[in-house]
Amino acid sequence: MKSKATVWQSLGLCALLAALPSVVAAQTASPTQPTINVPALYQQHCASCHGAQRLGGMGPALLPESLARLKKAEALKVTTEGRAATQMAGFAAQLKPEEIAALTDWIYTPVSPAPTWSATDITTSRVDAAGWRDWPAQPQWRADPMNLFVVVEAGDHHVSLLDGDKFEVIHRFASRFALHGGPKFTPDGRYVYFGSRDGWITKYDLYNLKVVTEVRAGINMRNIAVSGDGRYVMAANYLPHTLALFDADLKLLKTYDARSLDGKNTSRVSAVYDAAPRRSFVVALKDIPELWEISYDPKAPPIYDGFVHDYKMYEGMPKDGFLGVRRTALDEPLDDFFFSQNYAYALGASRPHADGSPSGQVVNLDVRRKIADLPIGGMPHLGSGITFDHGSRRVMASPNLKSGDVTVIDMQNWGLVGTIKTPGPGFFMRSHEATPYAWVDSMMSAQAKDTLTIIDKQTLKPVASVRTPGKTLAHIEFDKAGKHALASLWEMDGALIIYDAATFKEVKRLPMKKPVGKYNVHNKITRSEGTSH
Repeated sequence: MKSKATVWQSLGLCALLAALPSVVAAQTASPTQPTINVPALYQQHCASCHGAQRLGGMGPALLPESLARLKKAEALKVTTEGRAATQMAGFAAQLKPEEIAALTDWIYTPVSPAPTWSATDITTSRVDAAGWRDWPAQPQWRADPMNLFVVVEAGDHHVSLLDGDKFEVIHRFASRFALHGGPKFTPDGRYVYFGSRDGWITKYDLYNLKVVTEVRAGINMRNIAVSGDGRYVMAANYLPHTLALFDADLKLLKTYDARSLDGKNTSRVSAVYDAAPRRSFVVALKDIPELWEISYDPKAPPIYDGFVHDYKMYEGMPKDGFLGVRRTALDEPLDDFFFSQNYAYALGASRPHADGSPSGQVVNLDVRRKIADLPIGGMPHLGSGITFDHGSRRVMASPNLKSGDVTVIDMQNWGLVGTIKTPGPGFFMRSHEATPYAWVDSMMSAQAKDTLTIIDKQTLKPVASVRTPGKTLAHIEFDKAGKHALASLWEMDGALIIYDAATFKEVKRLPMKKPVGKYNVHNKITRSEGTSH
């Protein structure tokens, strides 16, 4: 068993080296200059922290997939100057500018041959905190544990725990590099699971403010999901093309190859979400036109792939429905999706169509087929969509990454209810059962990224906006009662801004390092209609 110090030792260097651009194959600066042996430079200066094959170690993985959100200019700066408050020291005094540039270019190139991550690799990566089962079963701090916020600060790879009544930070701790997909909570709210781009899953005890367990599920991971009963955790990987299923203690139970039924094609896994009322995980595949459902109900019915004419003739041999893959064939792959409030439907979006036709589709999870197209053009961000009652009808609303339109769709006939204009394309839309308003950002707009638009859910019209001129204002989350809306300033010198949800007035501002997301325990475990699940 590895020590907890080893588990977290990587974080500073992780942040640094994940930001640290790496080594491109040997390259020549000019005909008159000697060849730069970039792999040798990497092995000498980087491999001890980031692994000989750039898969990570004390520091994060240095792969194109892991660095997708880090611009080369920023990586070059980190490699040259280092990063404050981490173990990443700059290389300006040790390497020439052209050597640093070559290293930076190299880490953005694929590793060849493509790295693998087996069940054995997963199992041997797991680390446990000693004696964690004996830790107190009550919060060791004074606040409402159901109104706790978990705030992910991407600027320096930390997490802050915020009292949702006093809006004061209870605790702050270092995280793995580039947490992604949102933290997931156990049903009682005691434990939270984080997933990182580097494939690490961290189980954290919110009552005792300590890491319980970590395991590396893959090399590049999209997100994780926790079952509604708290017994299972599933990880969706881009690299390798797999799903990994764990028990609540992050012990590996099973891996799934993300492969077509005929075995000919594999796929990155776009997303996995828990469908608690169905007792299943639902999985989208980025490169294969299928939607998977994997039931964790021991009494799940058997699975028949293809058509069954007569079971007595063994024309369709069943597979075990418990933890088996139930496939729904689609016309095109889904990049992301979210559920109707009753979990009978998955509403997904594909890559934008060149002709501008709708890329959204509605999949009935019971009959296992697409039943409608969603009248959404551009690039809808359905993963951040919300549902609410509009008059006597249930509707869904989604922002758009390409246009400043919020699309509102009737969830009975899947027809267009209306389009709400905002100052620019946005990424997140949020609301709460206790508020008549929905908030949407325009963070994808160069001109309006500093604006949040507030929409009346009955009139479907903007009623107000809040701004932080020159900054990026994004990602609303409400407190447990829906009385306050918390927004993020997405800068390194950013902040968490608390607004009164009725008057839209600023109540408090807490400085933070690029707080990319905040998540309320109560809203998440009760599956509030106004937030992501």
